[in-house]
Amino acid sequence: MKKILIFGFFLLLFFSPALNSAQAQIELKPKEELAGEFFGTPVPMSNYNFVKSVLMVFGNKWGPQPKDPQEWEDCIWQDLVLSYEAFRRNIQVSPQEINTEVENTLSGEKVDFDWKKDKEAYARWLKEKLQGTPELFENQLKHLLQLQRLRKQIMDSFQPQATEEEAFQEFLNEYNTLSVELVQFDEEKKAQELYNQAKTNSQSWEDEKSKRPKDFVRPGFVSLEFLMDLWGFPKDAVYKMMKMEIGEFYPPASIYKGFGVFKILEKRIADEAKYPQRKDSYYEQIRSKKRYEGLKEWVKDLKQRANIRVYKKL
Repeated sequence: MKKILIFGFFLLLFFSPALNSAQAQIELKPKEELAGEFFGTPVPMSNYNFVKSVLMVFGNKWGPQPKDPQEWEDCIWQDLVLSYEAFRRNIQVSPQEINTEVENTLSGEKVDFDWKKDKEAYARWLKEKLQGTPELFENQLKHLLQLQRLRKQIMDSFQPQATEEEAFQEFLNEYNTLSVELVQFDEEKKAQELYNQAKTNSQSWEDEKSKRPKDFVRPGFVSLEFLMDLWGFPKDAVYKMMKMEIGEFYPPASIYKGFGVFKILEKRIADEAKYPQRKDSYYEQIRSKKRYEGLKEWVKDLKQRANIRVYKKL
């Protein structure tokens, strides 16, 4: 048997409480199935499946929910690397913190039993609800708390500055409000054709909508920040739309998916006189955004340095 240093020990502890935490090496049998490796260290399938189970139950806590098998795979490997980093930093979670998290989770589910006193009901509920055991459930929560603490540790390490210009722009993004109707095209050429027709004859917009009503959407009367962050509207586009008349059409612009053509429905201009009394909150919003961007860059760099190699095929 080959004796190697393996990061998976920190997760194996979840399943083998009797193991000594000071043990630095384990025996890896030649036939033991591996999911892949990073930092040149093998990752057992038991680790992979554990992290996958956490994502399946609690979802992705570091970004959008995965939409296809490849995105699921990416999330699993990212959390494996983050979990390794939390272990490397010796990030600890106390039994009391785990108990509190169990209490909060069960309270949110409005269970009708005392999980500390009625262990059978607790185990039965977990088996029916999550197809798991109390030990697995509490280890999943421990894992999430460790990643949460890692996230906070990294974000707190950034001390970004916010300028007056940035804070004022954040105010404008939040208080300028716009409602549009839009239709999306995969090809910019087709989007341009509809815009040209609607600009000269507004009825062509309604004619197109009657043919494909489900493709015409209204995000609502929302902030420019919402349109930029959630729908991918370009900043210059939304501010140009704010200067247009109700009922006018805005030319094709790239959005979160494809190209949109827009009809202006309603708008409300920000009252700049309200900014001074709120500017401190906008300074903090800018700093928070920069910390989050710093976190994303840190995660990206960590994954690159990890040099992830996946053995398991989708």
